[in-house]
Amino acid sequence: MKKPSKKTKLVTVLAILSMSLIACQSTPQSSPNSGNNSQTIMPGQGVGISSSASVSTYGIFVTEIVNIGLEKLGYTTEAVKELDIPVAHISIGNGDIDFYGVHWQKLHEKFFSESGGDEKIERVGVIIADAAQGYQIDKNTADKYKITNLEQLKDPNIAKLFDSDGNGKANLTGCNPGWGCELVIEHHLDTYGLRDTVEHDQGNYDTLLAATIARQKQGKPVLYYVYTPHWSSIVLEVGKDSTWLEVPFTSLPKELGKVTAEDTSVDGKNRGFAIDQIRIIANKKFLTANPAAKRLFELIEIPIEDVNGQQKLVQEGESSAKQIRIHAQKWVENNQELFDSWLEEARK
Repeated sequence: MKKPSKKTKLVTVLAILSMSLIACQSTPQSSPNSGNNSQTIMPGQGVGISSSASVSTYGIFVTEIVNIGLEKLGYTTEAVKELDIPVAHISIGNGDIDFYGVHWQKLHEKFFSESGGDEKIERVGVIIADAAQGYQIDKNTADKYKITNLEQLKDPNIAKLFDSDGNGKANLTGCNPGWGCELVIEHHLDTYGLRDTVEHDQGNYDTLLAATIARQKQGKPVLYYVYTPHWSSIVLEVGKDSTWLEVPFTSLPKELGKVTAEDTSVDGKNRGFAIDQIRIIANKKFLTANPAAKRLFELIEIPIEDVNGQQKLVQEGESSAKQIRIHAQKWVENNQELFDSWLEEARK
């Protein structure tokens, strides 16, 4: 047998060296962070999410905070859709919108049940705890005439104190049609026998309330419905500028379900509206397909004082969608450690 030539040996050696080099180049190198990659997990990668809030800036604010969290999980979010509350619930039930950020559990029970209820929609977490509603008047009038209860407005002489349009009836700055609170106010006017002496002024709540506050600043008596979170609680401070009115007894529309005097009382005083929990509602199919989003919904909670503070910025003029998004980003920055803990839990 012929021995291989020196040239053949050289070619063989070079071939082996070349194959070894290619093998080394194609072997991935270990990342120094490969043992801790939880921060790069994106469970929402490639999934778009649609959200809605009622036509109220506080709803957009808290929904934007949720959307920032979803984006950190890899989801793509759409601009928050401003929808009337009944329409938002229907859209969730139909699957046209994935989640709605500010569902009041008791106040919006009718809208929840009429939009598919537990079969199509799920309430998740508590995004704002212990939201309050009720009736307030200016403190000067309350002290001067010893007015503590809404029922006292059955007296035409008391009611006339709050007459701003000259027809002899008290003008009650009330609730937007479609919010749910207007149903409670109308029910109270009938139940407490106030139809003859009180009229319910409706329209754009913020516009009506701004006019009400202007009258209060002029020293005139004012009567108004109020809810928190809202900027009014900062502008008209309870105990200094305003006072809560009690109601004679608890009575709410049957659509709101069973509500007791304990549910509507704060510090032993019956305000007539149930203390409520503001929750996220979402389409059930969406939640099943997106457990990371569901877990974030379960965890996220924003103190009502923070929402009131943001609402004050809105009242001062920072009310555009872009500005509210900036408010949400700043809230996240101010609560970064807590926010990151929610994300870490959702990624699991």
